Amino acid sequence: MLDRAVIDALFPADLPEPEHWEQQYPARDLPEGALVTRLGPSPTGFVHVGGIYVATIDQDVARRSGGRYLVRVEDTDQSREVEGALEQFERGFRYFRLAADEDIERGGDYGPYRQSARERIYLTYVRDLLRQGKAYLDFATKEELAAITQRQQATKLPTGYYGSWAIWRDADPADVQAKLDAGAPYVVRFRAPDDATATGARARFTDAIRGPLEAEANRNDVVILKSSDQSPRLPTYHFAHAVDDHLMRVNLVIRGDEWISSVPVHQQLFEALGFEPITYAHIAPLMKQEGGSKRKLSKRKDPEASVDFFIEAGYPAEAVLYYLRGLANGRLAEMPLEQALTEPINLDECGVAGPLVDLVKLDDIAADHIATLSGAEILDAVRAWAERFDPELRRVLDEEPDLALRALAVEREGAENPRKDLKKWSEFRAVYGFFFPQLHAAVTGPDDERIAALGVDRAVVQAVARDFAADYRQLDDGQEWFDQIRAVAAKHGFARNAKEFKKNPEGFPGSIREASQIIRIALTGSTRSPDLHAITQALGQDEVLGRIAALTK
Repeated sequence: MLDRAVIDALFPADLPEPEHWEQQYPARDLPEGALVTRLGPSPTGFVHVGGIYVATIDQDVARRSGGRYLVRVEDTDQSREVEGALEQFERGFRYFRLAADEDIERGGDYGPYRQSARERIYLTYVRDLLRQGKAYLDFATKEELAAITQRQQATKLPTGYYGSWAIWRDADPADVQAKLDAGAPYVVRFRAPDDATATGARARFTDAIRGPLEAEANRNDVVILKSSDQSPRLPTYHFAHAVDDHLMRVNLVIRGDEWISSVPVHQQLFEALGFEPITYAHIAPLMKQEGGSKRKLSKRKDPEASVDFFIEAGYPAEAVLYYLRGLANGRLAEMPLEQALTEPINLDECGVAGPLVDLVKLDDIAADHIATLSGAEILDAVRAWAERFDPELRRVLDEEPDLALRALAVEREGAENPRKDLKKWSEFRAVYGFFFPQLHAAVTGPDDERIAALGVDRAVVQAVARDFAADYRQLDDGQEWFDQIRAVAAKHGFARNAKEFKKNPEGFPGSIREASQIIRIALTGSTRSPDLHAITQALGQDEVLGRIAALTK
């Protein structure tokens, strides 16, 4: 073991002892049974929707227990940090109303909440392990490490840096000093307990979701502090999380099940540092159906893996949260949305098989939710979305708020089964855009391809439009209003129904359906739309006549 003076010379002279940090971050004053959870996003890429999934659970279980939910940015791998990632974190958490009790923005008594700002804390505990002989300096080069791995593979031994393969584990202090004097770069490795290398050694722990688990004990001397030629001098994830979770007084870590294999080394680190162990809950990952099999929802392959996908599409936050909560606890998916958002998420009800993310199901949930909102609520949400993603739409809605509310009332206000054709705010333009003259793709005349597709002679189209406009009345009764189409259709020889037309297609220019579609396309630009009478009530007589007039040219 190195002399204490040699060890201390490797660190800043004013570096505090562990007791300093223990006093600065005392046990939290919380009710008995309170849970302190944390989310640790890494700014090496965008936020995966799985992060929102875990954050939803983190926030729920912490606050219901009278505890705290915090977000700690885990940015020790600064070489891979992506510009704008932190802003995306905040954007995603804000959109889904998952603001932490403590984070970079809100602060808190247990910060800093960014690992790169906690360097001195980590160095204190690394030095402490070195002093106790529970860690050591390692000068192995990349070439030496590659050669070790190659020899292990050739002899069919487990790969890693352990036992006799750990060439600096029991190095002579004189050799270590010689390397230091030469200025050779080094990392600090944790000295795995000797009993962990014994054949059959097992690590056992109880997972809050999966119950009792066991795995092969960690034998590797993992790196806990990165190379000495880097600045700032930062730890690896394994070490940073142990120190941070202890000092931030986290007592429940909810994370993806890919971390189960890391629990043995985390247990060893907690024990070596003298920390009370914490409880882990390993969540099954979100999955996607691909053909006849399932795979993890992938940042690389799946657009919907990104939180920004849902924000840019304009999915209502409540619908997404309801869906995610239902994936976590199946019983919540059976409840009405408002109830499910207030019911607790129970860890013991989380499954161990990854739930499938089904955008078709989410679309249905979103449509059902939007159908319960008032026109004013929808308008506010669409305006907020359009502010960033569709400035032209935002301007039109600001200019025509009354028309927007009339449009949103069509087949919604007072309807027993309100329309469900709007699933996300990005669809507003496609679904409701025709109501607004600024957005409407008006027909150009009887030769417009949308009209021509009906197969009605252009002269007949012109005559129907001309006569419909000449006698048009803006009537309140829907049946009386439609009688105007019946009358003009009869005048120009259209069959009374499709059956009559089918019997003698040569005898009619079309059926009442084609006559109606002439008017529908003129008003909406499409052969599919809500109730025509209701549309005319929203548009007003002048706009109706103006649109019909385009077919008379």
